[in-house]
Amino acid sequence: MYKSGLNMLRCALRSTAPWKCDSFIWTQTSLCYKSRSFAVSSQLGRKSTRGHALTPVRYYCQSAEEVLNPQIKQTAASPETSELSDKAERTPFYTHLQNCSCPADVLDTVKRFPASQQHLSSIFSRMWESSKRMTDEQRRCELQLMFEHPVFEEVCERTVADAWRMRSDDLAYSLLAIINLGVSQNTRVVQTLLRVTQERLNQFDIRSLSVLASCIREMENSRNAQALREALRLLLKDRIPEIQNVVVLQSMMRAVGKNSPILLKKELANKALSLADGFSPPNTQYMFSSLAAMGLNFKPLLDVCSRKIAENVHEFPFNRLLSVLKSCHELHYRNYTLFSSVSEYVANTFEMWSNRQVILFLVSFENLLFRPVVLLDAFAERIIQKSESLTLKDLLSVLKVFSLLNHDLKEKKTQFLASVTMVLESYLPKMSPTDLLKAIYCLGLLEHFPQTPLEKLLEKDTLEQLLEKGRQSEKIQRWLHTLDLCLRLDKPQLTSVPDLHISVPAPAVTANQEVLSAVRSIVGNDAIQDSVLEQSIYFIDCVITLPHQTEETCDLSAKDSGSPQCAQRIAVVCAPHTSFCFGTTHPRASLVIKLRHLEKLGYKPVLIPVLELNSKTEEEKIEMLHKLIFPAQKSTATQEILNNSQKTE
Repeated sequence: MYKSGLNMLRCALRSTAPWKCDSFIWTQTSLCYKSRSFAVSSQLGRKSTRGHALTPVRYYCQSAEEVLNPQIKQTAASPETSELSDKAERTPFYTHLQNCSCPADVLDTVKRFPASQQHLSSIFSRMWESSKRMTDEQRRCELQLMFEHPVFEEVCERTVADAWRMRSDDLAYSLLAIINLGVSQNTRVVQTLLRVTQERLNQFDIRSLSVLASCIREMENSRNAQALREALRLLLKDRIPEIQNVVVLQSMMRAVGKNSPILLKKELANKALSLADGFSPPNTQYMFSSLAAMGLNFKPLLDVCSRKIAENVHEFPFNRLLSVLKSCHELHYRNYTLFSSVSEYVANTFEMWSNRQVILFLVSFENLLFRPVVLLDAFAERIIQKSESLTLKDLLSVLKVFSLLNHDLKEKKTQFLASVTMVLESYLPKMSPTDLLKAIYCLGLLEHFPQTPLEKLLEKDTLEQLLEKGRQSEKIQRWLHTLDLCLRLDKPQLTSVPDLHISVPAPAVTANQEVLSAVRSIVGNDAIQDSVLEQSIYFIDCVITLPHQTEETCDLSAKDSGSPQCAQRIAVVCAPHTSFCFGTTHPRASLVIKLRHLEKLGYKPVLIPVLELNSKTEEEKIEMLHKLIFPAQKSTATQEILNNSQKTE
């Protein structure tokens, strides 16, 4: 195939700019890190440089922002740590290295005991491992000491000089540790390791490739990192059958990313499916995030993992359950059994969860269009009893979830609305106009209009700010338009109702022709008017105009069926599955207020779930529509089916 990893890479990415071993960034920092300069003879590539001038080289850089707010990613501990225990029994250096508790201790040990080329990988890995167990404040201080330590520069220099002689696994572990320690990717030490890794990629075994894959995930999309990612994708095509470890496979899946070929993604997913019988609970959770990292909704694998999580939901901590739900949202994957098991588990162990944790669960469920009834009821009860515990951010999230999911609290609704209104009024002095509009919009979906917050929202200065923002934000404009409709149709008790003069574009939808055809076969052509638009926003697929007695007698041939004195208007509204809570026909979000306002306008709204209708035959569609439009009557089609069934018997 390819004689070397470099040839393979050149074939894959001919447009990639050549790597420059002298490329690095000089970073000015307020912490006054000193760039130590020293001469380096280029022994990197087996060529002598006696004829070249010596150049000062900086082997690492650390900006003030990086030190004050280090983004050190904590990933699973590498096998390098466990190897230290084995090596410690044979080499005194590893014994001392294993006893180091911080990066500075590691560097002090290197200063006291001579380190060979084989030790470099363990030195960086130990520094990274020791820093992972620290608090953020302690880690920041320790990393600052590490970068200022004179031995750190010497270790980086040795790494650059000896990189060409390192084993494949040492290269992978060194690169992973250096990146996670916060060393800039534009420095000589990182770029050298990347260059050597590219050239020797064909020599990497599966374990080293897994470590390298973890490293690539942490790196920015520099040219060398992107080239390495492309080379890894090419190499994986031939190496997938060798992978028998789930963790290794998941590292590969995360590394290939969303831009990899769909065939490679499916090969990795099929390999994971073949190993599914041996999945542990953590494996199932990480499989969701691995598929999300690839951007692949592979339903057979997701279904298997969902079943395993649902069966062992009590074994998963909060952050892992939340990660699963977020991955489902990214992948547009829905599984009613999975969502129900998670929500029921949280509801059954409700006392152990904080407000913030419950709210994060509820927000994730709302993003998935799932209505966790028992959990919503339990949290509403907590809010009624301890409403003062809600922060402003919590309050806005609660209002959003309960309103968009259209959750009916039945006899508890009045108490719940009174509690959240009291909290809302307490935060009025601190709220921005946008937050106040969002809160009133959500309460409007619940048909609740508290007077004090509403009057504050309708103040001249507040409205002017919102109208100005509405010209730039489609969401704010939609909220204002909904508020305007509520003021005119729901008629809340106010001293004066301003005219907001808000207009939005008419919805670009057309009437469902299958529904129209079926409705015409039920009531005839004369009684139907299709594609009706109310209030410039509420689209109705068709309006059936019938005399009042028709609902009882079903005399569709009456001559006065169109008479306004005795007419009844039935608004047939076709709704996609996204307008309902997942797994139900419970309306949600804007559909709720649409149905309520159509009733205010004198219609009897009939909701048609299009997804359910599309799965039926013509006769079943007519029967279903007849039951929805005339629920008190049995359709002729139903009676004929019963009669035919009796004759057959």
